[in-house]
Amino acid sequence: MSKNEKEEHLAIGVDLGGTNIRVALMNKMGQILQEGSRLTEAYKSRDYIIQNMITMIKTVKGDYQIKGIGVGSPGPINQAEGMILDPPNLKSLHQCPIVEMLQSEFRDIPIYLENDANVAALAEARVGAGAGKKSVIYITVSTGIGAGIVIDGKLFVGAQGNAGEIGNMIISERGPQVANLNTGALEALASGTAIERVGRERLGIDGGAKEVFALAMAGDSVALKIVEEVKTYLSIGIANLMHLLNPSIFVIGGGVMQSGEWLLPQLREKTSHLLFPSMRSHLMIEPPMLDHKVGVIGAGLLVFT
Repeated sequence: MSKNEKEEHLAIGVDLGGTNIRVALMNKMGQILQEGSRLTEAYKSRDYIIQNMITMIKTVKGDYQIKGIGVGSPGPINQAEGMILDPPNLKSLHQCPIVEMLQSEFRDIPIYLENDANVAALAEARVGAGAGKKSVIYITVSTGIGAGIVIDGKLFVGAQGNAGEIGNMIISERGPQVANLNTGALEALASGTAIERVGRERLGIDGGAKEVFALAMAGDSVALKIVEEVKTYLSIGIANLMHLLNPSIFVIGGGVMQSGEWLLPQLREKTSHLLFPSMRSHLMIEPPMLDHKVGVIGAGLLVFT
């Protein structure tokens, strides 16, 4: 491969999560050539986290020439200014000028910033479970909850780039108030963080969503009630989106769904009951095809949009 071909066809994707940072060198078809992963250590300083990211980018880049670097970050973000604003699970990166900080190290390489759910949606819509569909909504249920919307192969990001911030969608006005979220927000009720909190309160456990799901599958009545509540909250959120945007397909991913993949059939059923009867046969809810690499692949694909 010549230098020009490398520049035209290769990019680096960065998936900045509340738990892990993943970085990959990839081509425009979403195929990964080199990759690496480290703990985010979100409790540490902004400079520490960004320097960690820079080191990872340099490692996977090696001597390759690349077309650009795409970064997927929890939202909200200000895409125009290259800023991470105030994601609940990355407090040390609030008001972080991440594009400027990366650009100071990679001066001649274009850098693109996008919401993490949006980049995952882009990946699933182009090369994953939504490939060939006219409209795709990707929902990530992990440390937090967010959504990305792809229509006719292009991201819909809204006027300020914050379309899809469904984690702050109010599901129950009597729900908890957590971090900077609305009282009763979806993320405060059904995210991995929420399940961990409720598991600790009701079961006295510290194993997070994974342990709650394991206990539910073993028949524990308290754990089963927690899981039933999570399904109800998620189905309300999905039904709201179905009525609003009527997408061809929902793709539901994130760490929580990996822990409880058996939730999907029940989630389809509960959501269906909340829709107009004429819409029920058109509801599609599927797991992602790209698994835990969806964010890093989508981030890299930003470079080729």
